[in-house]
This record gives sequence, C-alpha cells and structure tokens, in this order.
Amino acid sequence: MKFRRQSRDQEGVNLTPLIDVVFLLLIFFMVSTTFTKETHLQLDLPEADGPQASTESQVLEIVIAADGSYAIDGRSLVNKQLDTVKKALSEVAAGEYNRPLVITADAKAEHQSVVRAMDAAGQLGFVQLSITTRQPEN
Repeated sequence: MKFRRQSRDQEGVNLTPLIDVVFLLLIFFMVSTTFTKETHLQLDLPEADGPQASTESQVLEIVIAADGSYAIDGRSLVNKQLDTVKKALSEVAAGEYNRPLVITADAKAEHQSVVRAMDAAGQLGFVQLSITTRQPEN
C-alpha cells in the first residue's frame, strides 16, 4: 500500500532571519558610532565695564570652573596642580608662547585657581594674557 506524504508547509512566519538582521544592524551602529567626551562647564563670569577685545583664531583658553577644576582648549585636566597646568599648556601651545592666552574663570572660583593659571602662563613665557568678563546688566 502506498501512503501519500503529507506536505509540511509552514503556517507561520519564520522570525529567525529577521532577528539576525536586527542584531547585525544593532552591532553595526554600536561599532560605527563615535563617542565624544565634551566638556560643558557652566560658568558665571564676573562683570566689568570696558571695551570688548577682538577674538583671534589662535587664542588658547583656560577655563576654570567654580570648584577650581581646569580645562585647556576644551580638555579637562586630571588635577589642579601647577605642574599639571604647565604641562598641559606647553603641550597645547607647542612652543608658541607668543599666542594670546585667555583665562575664563567662574565668578565663584577661588582666586588661587586664577593665580595658579596666571603663574603657569607666566613661567612658560606667555605675555599676551587676558581675562574674560561679561558686561554688567543694566
């Protein structure tokens, strides 16, 4: 007697290839995404009356937060010591100590932090030094 074979048609949709493709896309986007660490310090600048200085493209900037932490050209420093500030300044300046240097300090930052930044700049030979302020509100 010859029996007829039953057809084995699938009644549902196979989701295994779809899940594989989703995982591959997820891995692709995780690997190809660039992660950037940006330093965004909230500063409350001190007020001063006076003419505004012109901004130049080759200006180095030291940012001092309220807690006394430093960032030079957007890169945060690991500690608050004078040697660390000097080393970071010399690396960023690359021997060009005639470039203008701007110190941007929070109004609540300790005076010692600002003096330390000025001392480091002076020891390295920076002569064009300015401090950022904002116009008083009337």
